[in-house]
Amino acid sequence: MIRDIYILGSTGSVGMTTLKIIHKDKRNFNIKLLTTNKNINKIYKQALEYKVNKIVIFDKDKQKKNITKFKKKKIKVYSTIKDALKKNKKKSFLTINAISGIDGLEPSLDIIQFTKNFATANKESIICGWKFLEKECKKNKTNFIPLDSEHFSIWTLLKSENRNLIKKIYLTASGGPFLNRKLKNIKNIKPMLALKHPNWKMGKKITIDSATMMNKIFEIIEASKIFDFNINKFEILIHPKSYVHAIVHFKNGLTKLLTHNTTMEIPITNAIYSNNYDYYNKHNFNFNKLNGINFIKPSKQNFPLLKILNNKFNNTYFEVILVSINDLLVRKYLEKKISYFSVHKFMLSLIKEPFLSNFFDLKPKNINDIKHMVIKTKEYVEKYLKYNGKKN
Repeated sequence: MIRDIYILGSTGSVGMTTLKIIHKDKRNFNIKLLTTNKNINKIYKQALEYKVNKIVIFDKDKQKKNITKFKKKKIKVYSTIKDALKKNKKKSFLTINAISGIDGLEPSLDIIQFTKNFATANKESIICGWKFLEKECKKNKTNFIPLDSEHFSIWTLLKSENRNLIKKIYLTASGGPFLNRKLKNIKNIKPMLALKHPNWKMGKKITIDSATMMNKIFEIIEASKIFDFNINKFEILIHPKSYVHAIVHFKNGLTKLLTHNTTMEIPITNAIYSNNYDYYNKHNFNFNKLNGINFIKPSKQNFPLLKILNNKFNNTYFEVILVSINDLLVRKYLEKKISYFSVHKFMLSLIKEPFLSNFFDLKPKNINDIKHMVIKTKEYVEKYLKYNGKKN
């Protein structure tokens, strides 16, 4: 049976990995929709190669400038998911959301009604809008599948388990490129060096988040929402080999862990094939990586952003503000406008600013509330950074 698939963010790393997997088994899949923000050349080639006749280009200027190019190949171009799929009567088998950042939330909410299974690697949309995503999934009887390696591992480990028996869930972190270096000694480290992740090939933003441990903080928040546990149920362990992705410890004394190689291909493949796939790779199980497993508790001295986890996460504006501040600070660092140390310093000081903290007990009522708060937060952070100097 041929299965229809939608891929949101097909021109990014997760989107391209998804296409690579499907390419091996083209005859059993029909890609019905691809999306991008600005990468016109790449999505054009993808649409031709996989015979996709519907695409969404979110950047309106890019869409207008290139619409003729696609029309010549009889490819319909849309600016929103709703416009592209409004005439669809049949749900797709699966949607993969590979969009990065908070921009992935609205497309997620728009597409859930059109798909049987919704798999996402977009952590920001879960952190900021989980209650809306969960509501849409329940309303449309759409299965939710987390794609981040840690969350997919937890999701797999918890299947058929009694939730009441779970004592602790551990998410592993590589420790990034500066694991053995104290923060005080790398205050002015250049972005070029921060982007050299020891194990994973990822986008620039998430690689910096890995170095600061912000990515793992987001994953803890994300996990608490997806699996509906108090945030205290989760803990971070540094695991430099990045082979073990999650550990679940039960009250009965048993502990389960899940391992796989450092590639997103494995969780994506298992999501596509519902865990029923013969993943052949001669290096897939490496017992040498299990010999002398090295787990380390992260230090708040080296990773001060871990203090953020002392806050409460109740689907309020706090999560939106946190994601927005981090987005802007990482961008400023990559643009060499602030130092590596300042990413940490400004993050911890900004979440104490009264202008922002006044919103921490308030909850967004809809996606527009979230959008407005993202804009408001980034405007405030821009002013804050100007006042506190360009190169701190």
